[in-house]
Amino acid sequence: MDISLFLPLLFLVLLVPLFLQARKQRRQMTEMQTMQNSLTEGDVVITIAGVRGTVVDASYEETVDLEIADGVVTTWLRGAIRQKVTEEHAETHEAETTGEASDAPSLEKPSLEKNDN
Repeated sequence: MDISLFLPLLFLVLLVPLFLQARKQRRQMTEMQTMQNSLTEGDVVITIAGVRGTVVDASYEETVDLEIADGVVTTWLRGAIRQKVTEEHAETHEAETTGEASDAPSLEKPSLEKNDN
C-alpha cells in the first residue's frame, strides 16, 4: 500500500473534529455575548467569581452595577457575567439553602473510616 493514499484520509480525520470544535466554541461565545448585552435591571446573575447579584443599572456599555447585598452595589464588567439565574435555578438554590429536599444529588464527603468486614 502506498502511504500517499492514507495522507488525505489522515488530514480529514484530524481536521474535521477541529472544525466542529471551533464552530461549537464560536456559537457558545456568541450566545454568551448576547446574554451579557441583553442584561436589564432586575435580572439575577452569577459572575465568573461566583458572586450572585441583581442588576441595578445596565445602562453603561461595558459595565453593569450589581446589588450583591442590601444596599451594597458593585460595578462589574459585562464580560464577568457568567449566567442569568432563571426561575428554575433560583428555586433549586432556595431549596438547598433552606434545607428542603430537592431532586439534585447531594454532595457528601466520603467516609474515610476503614471497614474490616
